[in-house]
Amino acid sequence: MDRLQLDDFTDLIERPDGGVRRDAEARRERLAVPPGALGRLDELGEWLAAAQGVVPVRPVERPRMVLFAGDHGIAALGVSRRPEGGAADLVRAVLEGASPAAVLARRLDVPVRVVDLALDCAPDAFPAEVSRHRVRRGSGRIDIEDALTAEEAEEAFRAGMAVADEEADSGTDLVVLGDVSVGGTTAAAVLVAALCGTDASVVTGRGGEAIDDLAWMRKCAAVRDALRRARPVLGDQLALLATVGGADLTAMTGFLLQCAVRKLPVILDGVVASACALVGQRVAFRAPDWWLAGHDSGEPGQAKALDRMALEPVLTTGVRVGEGAGALLALPLVRSAAALAAELPEHPEAEKPTESTASEQPEAADAAEASGESEASA
Repeated sequence: MDRLQLDDFTDLIERPDGGVRRDAEARRERLAVPPGALGRLDELGEWLAAAQGVVPVRPVERPRMVLFAGDHGIAALGVSRRPEGGAADLVRAVLEGASPAAVLARRLDVPVRVVDLALDCAPDAFPAEVSRHRVRRGSGRIDIEDALTAEEAEEAFRAGMAVADEEADSGTDLVVLGDVSVGGTTAAAVLVAALCGTDASVVTGRGGEAIDDLAWMRKCAAVRDALRRARPVLGDQLALLATVGGADLTAMTGFLLQCAVRKLPVILDGVVASACALVGQRVAFRAPDWWLAGHDSGEPGQAKALDRMALEPVLTTGVRVGEGAGALLALPLVRSAAALAAELPEHPEAEKPTESTASEQPEAADAAEASGESEASA
């Protein structure tokens, strides 16, 4: 197998069709509803039309939520309220329909796909469709060691690309992207800090289950130590992911870039998805045009990443539970935007004078003129 060349994505990824977007904007100007009255929904409809390459925009009929799962060794330092190696329990809750994301997905009629990249459990703990892309059992403790070997990083990246191809080939027309991890927000904070050139405290949040001050300080220290290891490999995105990312984050980055290649739009969830998107932007600068920030979770690392990519969240919910739940909340708005853009009537054309009306106009003018003459003679 040839070595993975990330530079190829720069040539493979095109922007969404600008001509179609202009056509969508022109159509919006012709709608009966005044411009600006629908707020952000106009922009969402135009974004989706450009991604689909068609006006009027098509409805989102086959969305899919894709969750990349993995455990991170950094959780051993007590940077999360969840136990080290506990991501398997979170995955089990999703598969059983008992997690917030699973409940929302069920109500919104969105199928859920979980991809195990590095869960710290036996490989046969879950069905084959969940675990067949597994790279390793848990990612390394990034403050003192690499998360992955170079070979594992390439395997994880290719796994993400393969999942994107599978979704595109199956007819999925929009992806809601999230993660199921323990320690993932710490790795995400390191990536954001490294790529934005900021200190650990600026990007370190308190996670899905909010940690106390002592745990936050431990998390900041872990991000700081991992950041020292990340800086020497900033010029090589795959090496960066291997050093401080982890199998699930590496796969998510490959997934996002391949979705952009396949022209498959993606709604991003929280800080983990946003950090992976930021790495993807460093690989291919046009790629973020295919991604939509679903919500603002309140995590400082996510805000920093989205600002760097110039992506404005659709919602400000403060939802930090992860697992794609916040991004799912944005899906009804995207669907509504598509419906409004496609189904609202345009302004009726100005009525043209009929033939009978046109023939009556000279007679009326003659009558008025005759009336004027009679008044003058009187």
